[in-house]
Amino acid sequence: MSLLLITLFLLVAATGTGVVLTREPRRQVLALAANGLALTLLFTALQAPDAAFSQLVVGTAAVPLLFLVALASLRLHGPPKEERKE
Repeated sequence: MSLLLITLFLLVAATGTGVVLTREPRRQVLALAANGLALTLLFTALQAPDAAFSQLVVGTAAVPLLFLVALASLRLHGPPKEERKE
């Protein structure tokens, strides 16, 4: 196994650990995007361009963007109110 692959595997492990250990939601989203970028680099090094491109679009851009929109919506409008049955 080459030094590049070992480095990328360690980078993916470090960013994955960062996602799990981060407690603040906005930082979790950024850590998730960083993990997606690390996985994109790993898939590229493993010569899987289709998986790398999918990870780049979905894991690095689309999912974090959706999470940020949801967090912004919660911040603006607050959590949904529960319907009470009396």
